[in-house]
Amino acid sequence: FVPAALGAFLALWIKRLTAADTLQLAGPRRVEDRKALDYSFFGYSPEAVGARSANTFPFKDHMTPMISLHQHRILVTQAQDFMGPAVCELLDRLGASVIADTRVLRSPALAQEVVQAAGPVDAMVVNLALPAPSSRIDDANDAEWRDVFEVMVDPLPRLVRAALPGMRERGGGRIVVMGSASALRGMKRASSYSAARGAQLAYVQAAGVELAPDNIQINAIAQNFVDNPTYFPAEVQANPRFQERLKREVPLGRLVSADEDAGLVAYLCSPLARCFVGQVFPVAGGWVVR
Repeated sequence: FVPAALGAFLALWIKRLTAADTLQLAGPRRVEDRKALDYSFFGYSPEAVGARSANTFPFKDHMTPMISLHQHRILVTQAQDFMGPAVCELLDRLGASVIADTRVLRSPALAQEVVQAAGPVDAMVVNLALPAPSSRIDDANDAEWRDVFEVMVDPLPRLVRAALPGMRERGGGRIVVMGSASALRGMKRASSYSAARGAQLAYVQAAGVELAPDNIQINAIAQNFVDNPTYFPAEVQANPRFQERLKREVPLGRLVSADEDAGLVAYLCSPLARCFVGQVFPVAGGWVVR
């Protein structure tokens, strides 16, 4: 899936550069040119970006992005947690009508209720999270296992089943699952959490190939070391030991910004991403590459 995704991005990059005639296709040689290339893909000039940090995804203020979600209705679940706030903010900036539901979907009936209350949607961002347990294998008991799966796994198929009739009636739709790279690389003291995140990714891959003929694309983002209030709050980021860990374990050397991650969500919710079927996209600053 990585070559396909990169190919799609490159094609759009070249289209943008050709229209704007801002850079030579031979490739940027200066740092300033590389920044201009990055920004031009999303429809911004370096002047519009101004002095904004190069580490911040430039969907801000009055800038007009290339990706537009105008007239798109997008449901975001558990919108106050994990990537919910950043995703809702960016989707709103891009013109989407965002339906943000903040409930934790423990009850089996809640998923259907959330989808029905949202009304017709073009896309759904399944954002499910809880603080990750850090139990050792010997101590990860049935209660912990059930709790993690009840919040992060059980609601996923319920939400998808509830959304399918409306999406089929509208001729298709897109579903993006906010997952975790902990399912792609072993982590100590994370057995229940990693297993739940792995179940999410396995479901996405199976559902993706089944729903593709209906023009419904379901894909997942498998992330780690992304700035968010649930797993990397300010007090964690301020800890010198965590900063040392970042430099040691993450090739990027920093957290992926919330806007960078949300930018991929926006892309996958857009009509530009109709070719992706059951894909898992790692977003972890190089911590995982598959």
